[in-house]
Amino acid sequence: MDRRNFTKFAMSGLAFSFLSDSIGRAAVPVTAPLPAAAPSPAKPIVQPIAPKPYASLLEKAKAALDRHGDAFTLRDRVAIADFAAPSKELRFHVVDLIGGQSSSYLVAHGRGSDPAHSGWLHSFSNEPNSLASSSGAYVTGEQYVGQHGRAMRLIGLDPQNNNAEPRAIVVHGADYVGEDHIAAWGKCGRSEGCFAVAPHMLPQLLGLLGSGRLLYADKIGAEA
Repeated sequence: MDRRNFTKFAMSGLAFSFLSDSIGRAAVPVTAPLPAAAPSPAKPIVQPIAPKPYASLLEKAKAALDRHGDAFTLRDRVAIADFAAPSKELRFHVVDLIGGQSSSYLVAHGRGSDPAHSGWLHSFSNEPNSLASSSGAYVTGEQYVGQHGRAMRLIGLDPQNNNAEPRAIVVHGADYVGEDHIAAWGKCGRSEGCFAVAPHMLPQLLGLLGSGRLLYADKIGAEA
C-alpha cells in the first residue's frame, strides 16, 4: 500500500475511533443531582400565658365594682393592693379593665398590721388608732396637700373599712417606700394604715387613679 492510501485509511480509522468514542459518551445517561428536600417548617411552640399573681384578687375587685354599683363614676381602671405579698415586692397594681394592661408599685402597710416589722401584713383592722391597714373596697376621692404633701383621700365602702375617712386613710408618698430603702433594710417601712408609695411614683399613680375609681385591698393566701 502506498503512502497516500495508508494516510487515507489511517485518517478514516482515527475519525471512526473519534466518532465511536463520541457516540459512546453521548449514550451514557447523565443523571442530574436531585434537589435537596426542603426542611419541614418547625411547629411553633406555644407557651401558656401564666396568670397574673393577683388574678384572684382582681376577681374580688371586679365583684366589688359590681356590688357597690353607683359609688364609682369611672369603671375603666381599678387599683388593687395585694397584701399577701411582702412589702419588698411590687404589690400595688393599677389594672386597665378594657385593654388588660397593668402597672405595679411598691406600697407600705400599717404598723398595726405588722407589729414585729417582718415586712408581711399579718392582720387588718378598722379601729381608730389601730395604725393598721384595712381591707375592702374604697372609692378614690379628691387630691389635696397635707402633712405628707400631695395625697388622695379614700372613702371606705365596706364594714371592715368604713372608718377610712375619720382615720384619715389616704394615698400619699413616703421616703420609707422605695428601692433604696429595700436595698438597705430588705423591706419597706410601715405607715399608720395609709397606702404609702414611693414619692417619685406618686404623681404617676395619682394620675392613673383619678377620682371616682375603685381601690381594693385584701390578702388571699398565707404569708411566708
